[in-house]
Amino acid sequence: MTETKNVLGEPIEICSIAPMTGFYRDGCCETGIQDTGTHVVCAQVTQEFLEFTKSQGNDLSTPRGGFPGLKAGDRWCLCVSRWKEALDAGVAPPVVLAATHEKALSVVSIDQLQEFAL
Repeated sequence: MTETKNVLGEPIEICSIAPMTGFYRDGCCETGIQDTGTHVVCAQVTQEFLEFTKSQGNDLSTPRGGFPGLKAGDRWCLCVSRWKEALDAGVAPPVVLAATHEKALSVVSIDQLQEFAL
């Protein structure tokens, strides 16, 4: 693993390898300059969230290309801005704090994340 820190100030943990997630498809919510969406929140998606994000133009449930499509219960590295939109809409999915990149704290607070911690 890298020396990347999670929102708890500890080394970041793997979010999911089944399905394989992360901007770099390495299972980790790492980010870098190429990641304009800032995919740093490790969430366990819910059906309610999947319907919400689809209604916002980002269909994560339909398989296409090499993407298997997500189902409720899958863990996925979400864009922090989308998680915040879901929070504001009352449909934020639970998060895995140990696998959520510290960069998420530039958009949401640790208190907001802890409220939805698994």
